[in-house]
Parts: sequence; structure tokens; C-alpha cells
Amino acid sequence: MATRSTRTIRLDLAYEGTNYHGFGLQPNGPTIQEVLEETLATILGERPRVIAAGRTDAGVHASGQVVSFRTMSRLSPAALMRAANARLPDDIQVEWAAEMPPEFDARRSALRRRYRYTICNRRRRDFWQRRWSWHIGDPLDVLAMQAASDLLLGRRGFAAFVGQVAREPATRSTVRTVEQATWRAERGILLFDITADGFLRHMVRGIVGTLVWVGRGRLDAAGFGEIVASGDRRRAGPNAPPAGLMLVGVEYPERFTREDTEHDEDLCTQGGGDHTDLARDRRLQ
Repeated sequence: MATRSTRTIRLDLAYEGTNYHGFGLQPNGPTIQEVLEETLATILGERPRVIAAGRTDAGVHASGQVVSFRTMSRLSPAALMRAANARLPDDIQVEWAAEMPPEFDARRSALRRRYRYTICNRRRRDFWQRRWSWHIGDPLDVLAMQAASDLLLGRRGFAAFVGQVAREPATRSTVRTVEQATWRAERGILLFDITADGFLRHMVRGIVGTLVWVGRGRLDAAGFGEIVASGDRRRAGPNAPPAGLMLVGVEYPERFTREDTEHDEDLCTQGGGDHTDLARDRRLQ
């Protein structure tokens, strides 16, 4: 009798991490992995072991998280995505689903990951940004922060930005290759994009916390470079709050590349008449 083969499924996720104790399973509170695996179990009839491209910390968000798992289910990826989104809480969503080659692993197959950190640099806190940013009410020198960020580029050690509670095992390298580290300002919202072949736990938050010292004039670019080279966490700034951090993308080899074959259907109707430009119509009223 023929046996069913195991399939490898990729899911691209978006989630708000505010109410979760990070991605990975934890004994002390709900996690993204726990909720996702429990939801998939109700659909597949088996609980898969989900592997994530990035194990985001408590309170950290994602717009481009990627997970993979193996299953015996024959359910199509499109049907799986619809069923999952009908059951998941509204702060977790499957954005895309596909069957992958058997060797695909969301973590091990990744070439690079990109995180974004958001700072609300306005005198008054932006109510709508409170769950998605770090509010800093005093001026920051973005040009100085960029000059310091340029020193992150290339292959180097980042032990200076790994929190004491998250020290990496002595056998694990703290060397990573950073390909992008850029700041831009948009009406008081500062966006820091950093791309690397991998990240250490708390690494981005430690970097941002120290760059804020630069922005406030407490440290110059040369001093920042000395901290990076020292590998001494005690010399660096505190971790930036988790709310401002988001995993925005993961890049894979071409054979694992996402292809958008389905687009969300626009369900709104405009009734009779010519209403092709509703914004224009409102301006004319």
C-alpha cells in the first residue's frame, strides 16, 4: 500500500507582538509559535513543528516573518491560508502560503534578514504610533547617527550588543555581516533599516540604544566604533524598547523565492455613476 509523502510548507506572517512573549515557545506566557501551531493543528489534524526565520523577542513585531513546517496533509496552501486566517487572532495573519522543495528550512535557507526600528522623535507622543515605535521627546542628530551606523557595515563581531541575559554560548560566533544600516527621517518619524546575514538576540535593540546616545551627543561616531570593536556590552547603551522593532523581510535563494500568484480581491463597490476618484470628489465638496 502506498504511503503519503511529507510536504514542506512555507508561510509568510505578519503579527503585532505586543501581547506575546516572543516567537519561540515559552513556559510563562503566550507566544506566536504556540498560537500558530495550535491553530494549524485544528486544520491539519496534526500539530506541526514550526521553524521561523527569526525568533523575535517579546513585544517585537513582524511584517515579513517566514516559517516552515512539514505535514502529511493534502490541503492546498491557499486553502490552508484561508483556514488559518479564519482561526488566528486578529494580531497574527498569514500573508502568503506555498509548498516548497523538501530541503527548504525557513531559518537555515535564509540568505539575509532585514529589521526596521522606528523612533517617534516628536515633542509630543503620537498616539497611533505608541505600539510601533519608541517615543523620544528631545532632538536627535540623525546625520551623526548615520555616520556611526556606517561603521556597522561589513563582517565584524557584535558581542557588544548582546544583552547579559541573552549571552550567546561560548561556542557560537558573534560575527555577522551587515550589508545595510541606514536612517531616514519622515516628519519626525525616524526609520532605521538594517540588513545582515543573521542577527544575535537583542542585537538590533542594543545597536539602536547606543546610536541614540550618538544622536543625543553623548557619544560620537569614533566612540561608537570603539564600542563595537571592544565587544564589551557594559560599554554600550541600553536596549531600545521592543515596540519599535519589526522583522520586515527575509531573503532566500531563487528556488525558494516567493511568487505572488494571488492578490487580495477588492470587495468595495462604488454604486452608480462615475466615482473613480473619491478623494477628488471630497475635495470638491
